[in-house]
Amino acid sequence: MNFFINQEINIHQLKINGLSNSSVLQVGSAGMIKPISNLYNTGGFTGPAPQIPKPGAHIYVPLPAPS
Repeated sequence: MNFFINQEINIHQLKINGLSNSSVLQVGSAGMIKPISNLYNTGGFTGPAPQIPKPGAHIYVPLPAPS
């Protein structure tokens, strides 16, 4: 059985409170959602991320000088 659905969807504001690697956001109808996972190095990083500081350690974030 085939369904042919025509829709007009207007979204004025969309708020997403959480997003994870396995999130699916569907707007409208889909016959089948196929899972896919892609990993991209968009930042051009060449090494591993720095270690997470121990709890209670002070973290300093360098800020630009005020103008």
